[in-house]
Amino acid sequence: EHGIPNKPETIFEGGSVSKQFTAAAIMLLALDGRLSLEDDIRKYVPEVPNYGPTITLRHLMTHTSGLRDWGSVAGISGWGRAQRSHNHDHVLDIVSRQSAANFDPGHEYSYSNTGYNLLAVVVDRLAGMSFADFSKERIFEPLGMNSTQWRDDYRRLVPGRSTAYSARPGGNWVIDRPIEHVHGNGGILTTVGDLIIWNEALTDGRLGGPEFVRMMHEERGRLSNGTQIIYAGGLQHGTLGGVRSVTHTGSTAGYRAFLGRYPDHELSVAMLCNASNVSTGGTGASVARALLGDAVTETIPPEPASVSAMVLERYVGLYRDPVTGNTRTLRLAGGELRDGNTTLIPLSETHFQAGTADRIYRFQLNQGQRAQFKIEAWQYTNQVFEPIEAWSPSPDELVSFEGTYTSYDAETTFLVEVTDGVLTLSQRPGRTRMLTPIYSNAFSAGGQIIRFKSDLSGEITELSLSLGRVYDMRFQRTGN
Repeated sequence: EHGIPNKPETIFEGGSVSKQFTAAAIMLLALDGRLSLEDDIRKYVPEVPNYGPTITLRHLMTHTSGLRDWGSVAGISGWGRAQRSHNHDHVLDIVSRQSAANFDPGHEYSYSNTGYNLLAVVVDRLAGMSFADFSKERIFEPLGMNSTQWRDDYRRLVPGRSTAYSARPGGNWVIDRPIEHVHGNGGILTTVGDLIIWNEALTDGRLGGPEFVRMMHEERGRLSNGTQIIYAGGLQHGTLGGVRSVTHTGSTAGYRAFLGRYPDHELSVAMLCNASNVSTGGTGASVARALLGDAVTETIPPEPASVSAMVLERYVGLYRDPVTGNTRTLRLAGGELRDGNTTLIPLSETHFQAGTADRIYRFQLNQGQRAQFKIEAWQYTNQVFEPIEAWSPSPDELVSFEGTYTSYDAETTFLVEVTDGVLTLSQRPGRTRMLTPIYSNAFSAGGQIIRFKSDLSGEITELSLSLGRVYDMRFQRTGN
């Protein structure tokens, strides 16, 4: 709007790069002896429902708690994060209303902002000061991160802060800044220079000493089956062309961020941007590759095993995750088995690797039936897909789904009706979506999976909605 270029000292919002600062606050309180990562979250935030198994602070920090993402629930309610100004009271209200979790704590990894908002609330209630003030007193000021603060009030004037923009079709741009007070999951306001200072502190131990550095890096999540995941204290451990990396990306409204550290080469890369069409993760990795030079090696796909077309043909078709209802369609293209646009490289007749990714598709053959498969990767340890037939409902079948469906969890009601031969879902005037059939009694709608459930007599009694970070939210049929 003003033609003012961004500079190294320009302040941006860091999106989920913020999570490592929230984790750091929790680690400092642990070092103070005020809490343990094994503490039950309900010890500090009793508003969290009791689902049975204990949800620990560690579960929240490593996205293994099973708690639904509050922002996704808000979107289902019709008032998403870009449509209403939310604060932590709203987050706690949403969390307290959830009648179920996605899964038992430790059973899976599922990225959820809820965990980090609850960790911020823990600091609020335990530190004797606000989370923002604690961060300033214990993290930002001691490190000299003089331009860094939390966006705990989105209306506050912040000198030197950039405005974020999102691109629209036709080359137009619109202002796209957060309109929420919620922070801890995101909301860090910072500069690239301050982020470099922070990365140095994660190496030299100037904040909290060697034990703090160890905790930030080594307190990684471990699933109940023993699998260690790559996520630690708001940090993702991995490799870039064989070089050890510790990174995180960020995305809030039109802001984009990347912070990477390559400790074996004493290299840090920080990127902040105020345009939504920039992939800071991809660009940041490219910058790191250029600076690491010959230390980076190219990932070479495995040599494919010889598998006949007849074998590959057995795997073609539609599959679903029975928990969420999500689908994958495997197809043959150019003699290759593909999941979407990803080529599945055969390692044997039943094991395939997804391109160069560290992801294995393991098929289990069933006598006289199509195979089911399991995706094996650190974030997909328990995900099984079973074969399912595509479905084209008759007009009478569509009519049987008509009615109103209400969810206490989302505090909203859906109207399902047939309009011009198409099943539609309406939430409020001007918000109507077409339901596209995918398999028996299941439809897709704007990224959501809608599954209708019936009683023993065959009458439809409820619908189940799954959307990314929300599994199987139930809506009871309240009217025809």
